[in-house]
Amino acid sequence: MSSNQGEFFSTSLMEEIKARFHHVDHDIDGSERLFFDNAGGSLRLKAAVDAFARVDALPDCPERIHARARHLQDIQARGEEDIRTIFNAADGSIYTSLTASGAMFDMVRAIMENVPGTNAVTTILEHPSSFDAMTYYAQRTGKSLRVAPSNPQTGGVDVEAILALIDADTALLSVMAASNISGAKFDIAALVERARQKKPGLFIVVDAVQHAPHGLIDLQKTPVDGINFAPYKFFGCRGSGISWLSPRAAVLPHHRLDAKREEVWQLGSPAPAQFAVVTEIVEYVTWIGGRSGAADTPRERFEEGMKRIELHERALLAAMLDGHGGRRGLRRLDGVEVFWDHADLTQRDLILGIGFTNLSPTDAVREYEKRGVIVYERIASSLYSGRMLKSFDLAGAVRISPLHCHAPSDIERFLSITEALTTL
Repeated sequence: MSSNQGEFFSTSLMEEIKARFHHVDHDIDGSERLFFDNAGGSLRLKAAVDAFARVDALPDCPERIHARARHLQDIQARGEEDIRTIFNAADGSIYTSLTASGAMFDMVRAIMENVPGTNAVTTILEHPSSFDAMTYYAQRTGKSLRVAPSNPQTGGVDVEAILALIDADTALLSVMAASNISGAKFDIAALVERARQKKPGLFIVVDAVQHAPHGLIDLQKTPVDGINFAPYKFFGCRGSGISWLSPRAAVLPHHRLDAKREEVWQLGSPAPAQFAVVTEIVEYVTWIGGRSGAADTPRERFEEGMKRIELHERALLAAMLDGHGGRRGLRRLDGVEVFWDHADLTQRDLILGIGFTNLSPTDAVREYEKRGVIVYERIASSLYSGRMLKSFDLAGAVRISPLHCHAPSDIERFLSITEALTTL
């Protein structure tokens, strides 16, 4: 199979992977269910849920000297190292917060309030947590906000469209790693390199919440100043957002305890259980990567695991588009339109947007649920998707977002149900 078409996990590995997740094939009430809304939530690793419960049950304060407190300190230290493994970050500061959205506002504020410039640049496709943060602090600091348009064909934003807005007076560039509407990846490596050719030393912040569960992040290749992800969308648990700040961003004025070092962003005592969750995420990905036998270090095993996940998800995407197991793909179903259907699947995460000739997006979502499939409608009236959909001149779309723990047979079932919906 070509790299553009991906490569499925073996049947035996697929069975092992499914066994490590809660509720992959059945809902909590035992009914059969395909959860294809992983861009809004995520299927959970059993080990992550167990680790959170086990560690969070401990009454001890980690800022003490007794044995159990030191155990909690070790859990946090291990979790921080695992966060660095995810980001491939050798320096900088780790910042945990209640949500990745809250952290984005904090990072944007610190840069916009303290870095000189008359303008800031973002894109029309950003999640409200970053777009609204940029809008708010542009107004607060008197900077103009420049917004790059979307590309309706690819579902993304062209590098050239972003670069055209950057000049010597740009204080901050904020972009997402991949669209949570279309799945289109942004070329972050090219953006970082070329943006800093136009403005040396430009501060750059990346929203990686959507992309982190689907592909590699490598700060050694894309040296940005701030980046975040959400464990609950990365097979983990709700209740925390994880961010990293570059050394120069970390020392910008920010809320902090006066007794702590200038680069520390943590306020109070973070929950050790949340760090235990990240460790289980990394353990799981490195378990997949370690099966090849070609990787030695934790980061190398993590890289290999994410590459295997990415290949399997690309194969799932190809199967949805072109068909599998005798089922016709979405591209060939009468009454179904695939939005942003560009051919290069290497430039897409596992998200699809479709429309039905005979059903509105909301009605389609309800009909899917009746048949045991959970997807999500993105409609122009939504505060989370209206801006993006209007940029594509779309009133709505059904968003389909499986995860790597789904099998080819799950795609076949989904395609069968989708074909049935076209005849209602």
